[in-house]
Amino acid sequence: MAQLKLTADILNAALEGYTAQKVLLDNRIAEVRRMLDGSTGRTSSTEVAKPRKKRSAAVRRRMKLAQQLRWKKIKEGGEPPQAESAKPKKRKLSAAGRRAIIAATKKRWARVKAAKKAAA
Repeated sequence: MAQLKLTADILNAALEGYTAQKVLLDNRIAEVRRMLDGSTGRTSSTEVAKPRKKRSAAVRRRMKLAQQLRWKKIKEGGEPPQAESAKPKKRKLSAAGRRAIIAATKKRWARVKAAKKAAA
């Protein structure tokens, strides 16, 4: 394997890269130390959030019943979904139509086979 020549430019670039990594690591170490000490700087978002409202069991039950009633009204009184009514009805093929298609197919294949026989 060939040895790289370490010029001053390469060494300076390496020094700058390692210095940048050291600064990044120092910042992360300081952040972990702040967490361990209990002092919360910009990392904590729990203090900013509002505390949740506490509701009694009776209030939660009334809310549940009201929501169930709303959904029941929607399900019972609602119109059928548009997707079902928008589907076209499936058409059926008559017996005469089926016979015509079969006859045309047989006629076509007879021509194809005759053309192959003539070519051979």
